Amino acid sequence: MSDLFLTDLMLSIEAFHLLRPLWLLLLVPVAGLWWLNRRAATRISLPVDGLAPHLRAALTLGGQSRNRILPIDTVALVLMLVTIGASGPVWTRQVDPFLAQTGPLVVVLKVTPSMTGTDIAPTRLERAQYKIRDLLDLRAGARTALVAYAGSAHRVLPFTEDAQVMVPYLDGLAPEVMPQAGANATKALQIASDLLAAEETPGGILFVLDSLDLQDARALNAAAGNAITVMAMLPEGQADRGLDQLRNVPVVRVSADNADVARIDRILNVDYRRALLENDNQPWEDRGWWLAVPAALLCLIWYRQGWTMRWAAILLGLGLTLAPPGVARADGIADWFLTPDQQGWRAYQNNDFFRAAELFQDPMWQGHALYRSGQYVEAIELLLRQETPEASFTQGLAHIKNRQYRDGVRAFETTLQRDPDFPGAAQNLKVAQEIVEYIEAAREASDTGEETGIGADDVVYDNEANRGADTETDRQPRGDEAILTTEQWMNTVDTRTSDFLRLRFQIEAARSSP
Repeated sequence: MSDLFLTDLMLSIEAFHLLRPLWLLLLVPVAGLWWLNRRAATRISLPVDGLAPHLRAALTLGGQSRNRILPIDTVALVLMLVTIGASGPVWTRQVDPFLAQTGPLVVVLKVTPSMTGTDIAPTRLERAQYKIRDLLDLRAGARTALVAYAGSAHRVLPFTEDAQVMVPYLDGLAPEVMPQAGANATKALQIASDLLAAEETPGGILFVLDSLDLQDARALNAAAGNAITVMAMLPEGQADRGLDQLRNVPVVRVSADNADVARIDRILNVDYRRALLENDNQPWEDRGWWLAVPAALLCLIWYRQGWTMRWAAILLGLGLTLAPPGVARADGIADWFLTPDQQGWRAYQNNDFFRAAELFQDPMWQGHALYRSGQYVEAIELLLRQETPEASFTQGLAHIKNRQYRDGVRAFETTLQRDPDFPGAAQNLKVAQEIVEYIEAAREASDTGEETGIGADDVVYDNEANRGADTETDRQPRGDEAILTTEQWMNTVDTRTSDFLRLRFQIEAARSSP
């Protein structure tokens, strides 16, 4: 933990600079004012020539005043803190509120017979699956993808923000579903790197394995541009030659508690911060307001009798007079120091999206908070009034989540009209168009000319093209005499996730073989 703290501290020191350094020139008159006032306050005006030492000591009052704190000292300190704060000290960049607050992560799981060893209960593979679940819970809301490898490597699941979507795929991974024997971590690294390359923000790769070939170790050491971490599924005291060869990759051994998962999360956060600091597209986060807190506390001393300096009180009153009047609020202590948008941002960082949607006043931030909290209709209505590519893009995502696929297509088309190079708009437009085409094709295939009726628990998709019958998903059995549509029939198929993965991996391996 100490090495991670030092690394994080060194990052902050390296990135530290001032946005407005010219403000520091005010420290010169502040220092001069302090010196003149303190010199006058501590000067002894009593003539001492010709007096015996014992008489001079008896007649002199305040002889120790030079060693005590004077009002001018606190005034000068307050002015110094305010001046340094005005210079804009920064050491972090602002995080885009419309992106995940943690970098994307590709989890690469080794699925080989060696991972079925029972030296780590219940087995190495099952413990690895438990650890990945714990990491998903710790990274709630972060984008995560899953890759599995043995002799061949396969993308199990693309990036998703919903950890529950990944759980059945993770549980379905077993050595018997992998089409080829072996352990090709280099191929898995290539797939994971390709997944990260398509992301808007920098991310990392986590390998969960029990051993590593020397050739694969060299590939991991040479991987540039990706933050790679390894979780070693090995019991205490057992070593692996390939893992010992890793030089630029941190290796975290599995532990009985969650210390290993917490350490991996800290490593990923440090790597994400390092990559974020190198991103020139994000503005710096001004930390000058931090110094306003101790300055305000020091001003409380001025209420002591005999401590207030007249000229300081005049300056303070002048500042309050010239300051623009604000709206009186009585919502709590947080309103004294933070704006509603800042409070909303704090709630957003804590994944309290409902609270963030209530606090945000900025329409874009509020719209995205509504989307993240599942209030898709409200988000769409709010974003309709914004004419930016970011607004139409988030609006398109809300339409897709709300199963309004054709409206989602229109929103993504609007985004590309406003900004043809907007990140992710073209890809999401293609996916939305494929969904609409699939639904319309399913309607045509299921059009039997018979009306089966729509129950209260059915989901009906829009059918603007009037192609075939409305596609229905019946969530309740309606009797043996009911005619099932294509999608209803697919919902009745009882297939394990492992069976699905085995078939998919075999098809992918067959296509990639020469």
